[in-house]
Amino acid sequence: MRGRFQFAVAVSALSVLAFGLALPGFSADTPGAPQTTTIAVLRNGFTLEFDHREVREKVTRLFLTSAGNNYVDVASDQIQEFQPGRPIAAPAPPAPPPPPTVDQIVDQAGDRHALDADFLRSVIRAESDFKVKAISPKGAQGLMQLMPGTAAGLGVHNAFDPAANVDGGARYLRELLQRYHGDVAKALAAYNAGPERVDHYRGVPPYRETRAYVSRIIRDYNRKKLAERAKSAAGPDKAPSASSP
Repeated sequence: MRGRFQFAVAVSALSVLAFGLALPGFSADTPGAPQTTTIAVLRNGFTLEFDHREVREKVTRLFLTSAGNNYVDVASDQIQEFQPGRPIAAPAPPAPPPPPTVDQIVDQAGDRHALDADFLRSVIRAESDFKVKAISPKGAQGLMQLMPGTAAGLGVHNAFDPAANVDGGARYLRELLQRYHGDVAKALAAYNAGPERVDHYRGVPPYRETRAYVSRIIRDYNRKKLAERAKSAAGPDKAPSASSP
């Protein structure tokens, strides 16, 4: 009857010379991952299942795994024959990384374009309320409501791709801030109504929608920063009371 050993250390009595030590000068199996394991039948009737082997003079090294870090050295004259073993299952491909969240996309766009990510979030909230597939009555699309012509000019081929949309919108906002020398109100008004109208009126146009839009974003952004300052001033050990607004 043949017995099969489960641990390399257990075969030391089977004319095994050594295991776990690298020895130079071995000749290896034909390159290429084997499709099955192989079983070495020893002259004393025991068997060893292995992944691949290397031969050096009178020693055969049997690798128990494909990684090559677990092996047994056996005297070659103690091996009677080799037989096919079990099929080797192909390793499963690594799972793709999860797509970035909208928060991560906004943070990354803010870093790339030197904009406060909270400022971008306030713009997105005013534009689409974070709806990736939002479409305005005028045809603006995505999180930052890019018009098709604006998106094309920014190189955004799919305005419903959150990463591309936010990156394009952040880049456009950065350009507008530079154009108006850091004047946030003018930049936001231009984002909403177009730079031509801001230039024509030399400031925020007298449109109710645009003025409400600019005020809403600035108010939302300032509220966030004031909350952050209050939290920082309170310190980690001072939690707000239950009656705080």
